[in-house]
Amino acid sequence: MSLPDDLTQLEQMRDRGSLSAEEFARAKARLLGEPGVARIADINRLRRSASDRWIGGVCGGLGQLTGLESWIWRLLLALLLLAGGTGLVLYIVLWIFVPLDSDGYTAGHSRV
Repeated sequence: MSLPDDLTQLEQMRDRGSLSAEEFARAKARLLGEPGVARIADINRLRRSASDRWIGGVCGGLGQLTGLESWIWRLLLALLLLAGGTGLVLYIVLWIFVPLDSDGYTAGHSRV
C-alpha cells in the first residue's frame, strides 16, 4: 500500500469512529515520520532490481524504492563518477551489500 492509500484508510477509520482524533493524529504522525528523514523501514526495503538492471541492478532498486526513474539514478551516479570516482565507489558498495530482489526472477526473468 502507498502512503496516500494508508492516509485515506486512516481517515476512513476516523470517520467511521474506529479511531479517536488523538489516535488518528498519532497514527498519521507515525506514517509520515519526520520530514526529510529517511525511515529505517524504507532503507531496509532496498533491494537490487533483477528486472531493471544494466550491470548490478543498483539503480533499478533505488528507483523502485524512491519512485524516481532508474535513469535518473544512473545519471546521478555517472555524474558522481566524474566527480572523483565517488559514483563508482558508491555503486560497488551498494552492489556488494544490497541483496538482489528475489521476486524479479518469478516475473518471467530467468537466471543466466
